Amino acid sequence: MDIRQILLKYWGYSSFRPMQEDIIQSVLDGKDTLALLPTGGGKSICYQVPALARDGLCLVISPLIALMKDQVDNLKSRGIPAAAIYSGMHRDEIDLILSNAKFGGTKLLYISPERLESPQMRDAIDRMKINLLAVDEAHCISQWGYDFRPPYLKISEIKPFIPGVPILALTATATPKVVKDIQQKLEFKEENLFQQSFERKNLIYVVIKEEDKRQRLLRIIRKVKGPGIIYVRNRRETKQIAAFLTKNNISADFYHAGLDTKIRDRRQQAWMKEEKRVMVSTNAFGMGIDKPNVRFVVHMDLPDCIEAYFQEAGRAGRDLKRSYAILLYEDADILNARQNLKTSYPTLGTIRSIYQALGNFLQLPVGSGHDESFEFDISKFCEQFSFQPVIVYNSLRFLGKEGFVSLNDGLNNLSKLFIKANKEGLYRFQVANEKYDHFLKTLLRSYPGLFNDFVMIHEGELARRLEMTEEQLVKQLIYLEKQSILDYVARKTKPMVVFLQERLNSENLSISPEHYKLRLAEAAKRLNALIGYTEDTRKCRSQVLLAYFGETNSKRCGLCDVCLERNKLGLNEQEFEEVITRIKPLLIKRPSSLEEVIAAAAPIHEDKVLLVIRWLVDNGKISASGDHNYIWK
Repeated sequence: MDIRQILLKYWGYSSFRPMQEDIIQSVLDGKDTLALLPTGGGKSICYQVPALARDGLCLVISPLIALMKDQVDNLKSRGIPAAAIYSGMHRDEIDLILSNAKFGGTKLLYISPERLESPQMRDAIDRMKINLLAVDEAHCISQWGYDFRPPYLKISEIKPFIPGVPILALTATATPKVVKDIQQKLEFKEENLFQQSFERKNLIYVVIKEEDKRQRLLRIIRKVKGPGIIYVRNRRETKQIAAFLTKNNISADFYHAGLDTKIRDRRQQAWMKEEKRVMVSTNAFGMGIDKPNVRFVVHMDLPDCIEAYFQEAGRAGRDLKRSYAILLYEDADILNARQNLKTSYPTLGTIRSIYQALGNFLQLPVGSGHDESFEFDISKFCEQFSFQPVIVYNSLRFLGKEGFVSLNDGLNNLSKLFIKANKEGLYRFQVANEKYDHFLKTLLRSYPGLFNDFVMIHEGELARRLEMTEEQLVKQLIYLEKQSILDYVARKTKPMVVFLQERLNSENLSISPEHYKLRLAEAAKRLNALIGYTEDTRKCRSQVLLAYFGETNSKRCGLCDVCLERNKLGLNEQEFEEVITRIKPLLIKRPSSLEEVIAAAAPIHEDKVLLVIRWLVDNGKISASGDHNYIWK
């Protein structure tokens, strides 16, 4: 089927977005390809369409369980057979998914990079007919990327299992250095980059220094019409700010990863349908959400880096209509951000101690636990071993990125069922165990497809149909599982720790000090870039962001807070920059009088020079000493 027909049949679009068709054609021509598309640029279409255009399946590497689930649910809703394998799943469910993939029953299979190291997975890949390898969030492969994950370095190891299969790497945020590194690490046959400009002409960036953030937020929401997202750093704040907005007659709700899945889904849908205007959230919200008419994204706290900020801010204005990305900050936020960086990187000794304590806490022998998941009470763990929760959380986060253990905030899925007995075996069991006949028939009537796949169930609803208590229902399901009639995977609501590889002696935990130092140094560099963006009141916000991603020849946007202040001067961009170019070397070198500064700017007219000096003083770029000399700060 033609790629345009596929797009129309499954997505209902008659044409591709800019660059999508070129990227798709590149991989269909068998070329290794890197697609650098901003948030909302339609990256997933770039591998989903070619997957459907060819025999076989597309293997997708993704680091985020939530994103995998969203993508699979979305594809299934369009009638496209897709599946995901991730940590914490039942072994039988994994076997079933791999079997379907091997025998042609799946078009897209999502897995984590850690999964590639499994001999079972490599053997399965060898038996699959793979038409494309897609690497999502490809910046994770580069040590210069903001979310580097060493397991991503293993991806190129499977190339001998899939000879001739093209690779499509995709990311929304990558600096030129990261772009080059991705192609080298994935062993591209030749460099092949498709890059859309990061410029968002309809998105107005604003940074406001503000002590009373909540009142300022209120004024913003009342002034800017339409739906919006408010990002905050912690879960407690999401609830407090949503309550504050509601009290002030603004329809709002809150969202974070600790909420029950059903509650999260309900709130997300209410916001999507605009039953609620504003969503207050941690950065758990927004991944995979395609709402084109978000008019504003407000950050109440500093994000970790420009990449994260750009991605989150970019959720505004995907319909190309005017929208706002607003960052509110005060001096204390910068101090807190630097402190947060320190706590985000506990010492290697601390990380090893927490890993050792975790194994002891879960009573897990060395050499066991690979791919097993355990309920984890972080409060109890901290109390037992006298650790600070924030240090434990950040240590486990670091260990997760290194591919040792993963901390899930509570998977909160519905329970799942799968009839593992064949139809003949099930019939024999029903004849021999008459009291289970009605029970099993009700199961099969209520949930079609139980013989083919793990199906989500709701115990409360099922118990009502069977006129029994939920506790009685669960007992019967557990009994049937013991009789090898079915697999029952009960929903998990508590945080889970998953061992991505067998438990090691803490001395054998291979994290090199050099690697750790490099990570910390790169994180500090990224934070400094973000702080520079926040505090810079001289250069157009859009230009600063674009320059960070390698676009150094962009024009002033004319609409951000910096540009609006500049516009008041009545000088064009060229005149303003020319004054700066002439006077800055002098003021950096030594304090200078007004007359000296004006002379340095000659032959530019004195009135124009005075306007620029006043602007620089007002914006804290130069200061005047008691003897009326000026110096660059």
